[in-house]
Amino acid sequence: MTSGYTRRVNSEQTAALRELLHGQRIASLGTLRAGEPYVSMVPFALLPDGSGFVIHVSQLSSHTEDMLESPRVSLLVVAPETPGKPPQAVARIAAQGRAEPCPASAPGYAATREAYLSRFPQAADIFELPDFSLFTIRPSSIRYIGGFAQAMTLTPEAFATALRQEPR
Repeated sequence: MTSGYTRRVNSEQTAALRELLHGQRIASLGTLRAGEPYVSMVPFALLPDGSGFVIHVSQLSSHTEDMLESPRVSLLVVAPETPGKPPQAVARIAAQGRAEPCPASAPGYAATREAYLSRFPQAADIFELPDFSLFTIRPSSIRYIGGFAQAMTLTPEAFATALRQEPR
């Protein structure tokens, strides 16, 4: 078991982490609502350089208001259950970080938009709606659990490196 901060992720762990994040398209987003935890569902994409997540949300959503008021968030991505496998052994990742609005005038907007649309091409029409906007979630800490006795905390740098590595 690896615990604490990991500077390197082995190739098997890297493959499993990539599989989890590329295989799942929906995350649970934890925000602060009047100082209390609030969890909602968001589709997500990954930034091309592995530095974070991209979400596209409506200004009418509670979580958008929450992120604008307090950018501290948590994002949970969980693999699907496997019959016969204990729920505690399901792979998952929990990222804590900051949600930052990414307006159309931002320098990285085009790449961020492309990352989201490459994963959700059907969302192109939603970009025309004035109340939807992009946010990037820049993790400060990432907890990856690949199953029993496979938990590790990744630095943002180790996380980005693992996501950028080519599968072997």
